[in-house]
Amino acid sequence: MTTHASPPLPFTVEWSPGLPRGFSLPSDPAGCLTLVPTGLLTGQAAARAVEASRARPLAGGPVAFSACVAMLADGRRLVRAGPVPLAEIEDWAASDEAALGGAVAARLEKIARPRPPFAGLSLDRARLIGVVNATPDSFSDGGDSVATEDAVAAGRRLVEAGADLIDVGGESTRPGAAPVTAAIERDRVLPVIGALAADGIPVSADTRRPEVMRAALEAGAFAVNDVSALSFDEASLETVATRRACAILMHMQGTPETMQDAPVYSDAPYEVFRFLDSRVAACVAAGIARGSLAVDPGIGFGKDDGHNSAILAEIGLLHTTGCPVVLGASRKSFIGRMSRGEPPKARLAGSLAAATAAALQGVQLFRVHDVAETRQALAVLARIGGLGVT
Repeated sequence: MTTHASPPLPFTVEWSPGLPRGFSLPSDPAGCLTLVPTGLLTGQAAARAVEASRARPLAGGPVAFSACVAMLADGRRLVRAGPVPLAEIEDWAASDEAALGGAVAARLEKIARPRPPFAGLSLDRARLIGVVNATPDSFSDGGDSVATEDAVAAGRRLVEAGADLIDVGGESTRPGAAPVTAAIERDRVLPVIGALAADGIPVSADTRRPEVMRAALEAGAFAVNDVSALSFDEASLETVATRRACAILMHMQGTPETMQDAPVYSDAPYEVFRFLDSRVAACVAAGIARGSLAVDPGIGFGKDDGHNSAILAEIGLLHTTGCPVVLGASRKSFIGRMSRGEPPKARLAGSLAAATAAALQGVQLFRVHDVAETRQALAVLARIGGLGVT
């Protein structure tokens, strides 16, 4: 077994208002280039800009991007350049000096490409993943669903409220949580997954253990949601690949027991992206279809409030992986710290603020506890902002 996303070596971050010239490139230009879609547009403004070739659709959805911040890595240096209009980036990439034409074109294509359905769900609108914690020590609900019958009832209520997928977990991964055995985890989640699947409800299993993944998929789960991005146990990749399951890959620095001790990043959005991009590549190499993968930045998992804020401000960067993006910010502790110290069940307003900000950056999937309220907020946002059907 491996630990997840060890703290990286520090590097310097430089800022440039324009695109750098004479940049020293490694042998693989694509490996040094990352683009953050900015200049975001919605509604008629987005449609007109795309039609005029001044913008491109973000992940094939109703949000369009008309500019980018270019991130160029050179050894232990990261240069952030821009934002600059798309036309300028394309001209820069085509120049002999930049020698990045192919890399830029590939990155832009990944950002703009429409996403196929995930776990059987079309992504023509925001999709909600309802959370069921079949654990006695969940941070968000204090063990409300620890009994099987309570967990099953909670899942059914979330579907009635508008959840598209139910995520069932049997091991708490809150900060400081101790691991449980695979046997305990299976005993907690399998009866819940089986009952919900028998109702025809799409279910994912929130687990990092391949033996629990296998049992959950056999019990009727459509997908796995792994806080270790299928890196905790090398057998996880084969498990997902052979069963042709979908997987949500999450970033976490360290382990649940230690992740909040002293998280360190030189540039949190960039490092989270690079890790998830590398995990997507590892999954594809292992035989998992890219269309079966989604990525989650892991808000609160080995990150302080500054890291969380920076990642949320640039969560659109994750579209560059070519996969759907998942946000799990619901009821998390950073909301209370940014406000008045509210407990988990009093963090609805902050959870909705994070969800709406992410929706405006084209995020497609939201892992939430308060399904009806989130659905309502996103429905109103869609109508006002021209973000499509809800």
